[in-house]
Amino acid sequence: MITECLYDLLGENALLYVSATFVVLWIVGWLYRDSLVIEKVTEKYVFVTGCDSGFGNLLCRKLDGKGFRVLAACLTEKGADDLKRVSGPHLKTVLLNVTCLDSIQKAMEWTKKEVGDKGLWGIVNNAGYSLPMGPTEWMKVEDFHKTLNVNLNGVIAMTVAFLPLVKLARGRVVNIASVLGRVAANGGGYCISKFAVEAFSDCLRRDIHYFGVNVCIIEPGFFKTAVTSLDPLEKELHRLWNQLSPEVQASYGDKYLDKYINIQRLIMNGICDKDLAKVTDCMEHSLTAAYPRTRYSAGWDAKLLWIPLSYMPACVVDIGLKLVMPRPSKSV
Repeated sequence: MITECLYDLLGENALLYVSATFVVLWIVGWLYRDSLVIEKVTEKYVFVTGCDSGFGNLLCRKLDGKGFRVLAACLTEKGADDLKRVSGPHLKTVLLNVTCLDSIQKAMEWTKKEVGDKGLWGIVNNAGYSLPMGPTEWMKVEDFHKTLNVNLNGVIAMTVAFLPLVKLARGRVVNIASVLGRVAANGGGYCISKFAVEAFSDCLRRDIHYFGVNVCIIEPGFFKTAVTSLDPLEKELHRLWNQLSPEVQASYGDKYLDKYINIQRLIMNGICDKDLAKVTDCMEHSLTAAYPRTRYSAGWDAKLLWIPLSYMPACVVDIGLKLVMPRPSKSV
């Protein structure tokens, strides 16, 4: 009866109108739900790693300005001192090396004393390392290890150590992955580690959602940070090239390294965004939203290039990289 009335009222396009109305209502409902925020942020503690510079540093200052009790982990004393000078009295710093289990344990014990029975509302695993990046054949096994130790092992070790405090507060785990955790665009440990962070975060979310803990993944595009700084990237490429055997160098050709570096410069200068707030806004939302998203994509290149590419057949990415990257002189 209702179906017949709708058909009589709307005519032959009844199904289209009903579907469009449903979609609009769903979008409005999602936007409303996404806009809801938590209360009493001044009573909530957030622990952030990698706060010497970049995303972590900016996030700490933003959260501090909002009234959160920020526990900022820095690798160096200088980074900690610089951050304290530009922040309020509620922000506290601690030295932390995420590749050292003793350092993690000390930071956890310190945090436990700071938060007391309130627990830890959020842990943001932001500390990251990218070098070296380059052709896989140029790498030695140890070239992968340092990146994996920071970006993957460090994230796992931090999460496992701090999870009881997060469960106590029914809080959030926020892991910083990358668009290169969706599309493997270069060799080295960086893409591997970010793919693994995505998988670890998915497994963790499905394991602990019964305890009221949310796990969020931030997937930034290319931004101007220490990770994308050209000088260290190029220095590492020269190191990798110089450690190759004469036979391997000959297979790539004398001009290959220069061409590779020039293309890398064009890419980094062309798509790296200077506005780090696009990433920290996503981090902030994951900590302040009543219903945080599972994944956040930050940056125009993430939304318009990398995320769409990640859903395409592998051959599309393969062809795209072949067109962009230089060709070895002795290729088949």
